[in-house]
Amino acid sequence: MSYRLSCKQLRGLTLCAILAAGQAAAQPASAPSSQAQCKGTIYLSFDTGSQSQAELIEQTLLRHHIKATFFLANEKTIHGDYSLDPGWQPLWKRLAEEGHAFGTHTFDHVYVVRDLPDGKIEVRPQFGAQAGSKQQWTPAQYCEEMTRVDKRFQALTGRKLDPLWRAPGGKLTPNLLKAGEACGYAHVAWAPAGFSGDELPSDKFPNDALLKKALNGLKDGDIFLAHMGIWSRKDPWAPAVLEPLISGLEQKGFCFATLREHPVYRHLFAGAKER
Repeated sequence: MSYRLSCKQLRGLTLCAILAAGQAAAQPASAPSSQAQCKGTIYLSFDTGSQSQAELIEQTLLRHHIKATFFLANEKTIHGDYSLDPGWQPLWKRLAEEGHAFGTHTFDHVYVVRDLPDGKIEVRPQFGAQAGSKQQWTPAQYCEEMTRVDKRFQALTGRKLDPLWRAPGGKLTPNLLKAGEACGYAHVAWAPAGFSGDELPSDKFPNDALLKKALNGLKDGDIFLAHMGIWSRKDPWAPAVLEPLISGLEQKGFCFATLREHPVYRHLFAGAKER
């Protein structure tokens, strides 16, 4: 995948603490007992994928009493089905009941190719009936693709998505960003230090190097991105990195929250009841 980060997407991030670099000790530590004790907040986010690490991610977050944000697409899984099929209903229901936040990642994991005249967008779905073929969509068509996830999520869990979305690959164009805004979704990227690298080749980007990079680079307000399983990586990221990453950040005094509490996005939830 190719990831691009637009500074415009991160406008308004409050960087309240610059923490000293250095890898955390190996032994896990308890999270700070209250927000008042936090030296900063990290916002963990997970995109769907092969789903090979879905249960491991859920159990790790539960152990540390952490709420994260999940961006959902209907992707092919290790079980031969798709991540928004009925077979995955128990997982999504549990995560919703556990208090996590959810956004759309487009139903068929649709990549943007380029902008076209009259506000149209050239796209390429990864899954679905049009998989691999370039399509010319209007903003309304892209909106429909985004809301397909919401409709399926409601059918599986009885709950609506949060008004958040993430473009596959993180790639945006001006027309695509306008289409998402017109559809009622705020786009969520990630911080430079928040790129986990979990889909990169493990021989060139080993897990210990990715862990060290994240621990040294993450700071208050950063959004972190990982996946619920990646087909191509031979040495999976989550089993080796997620637990020590969370423990290391806790030892540095960080707390964790969903994007509902992020300074850029929390206005979207002002006055809303906890989902």
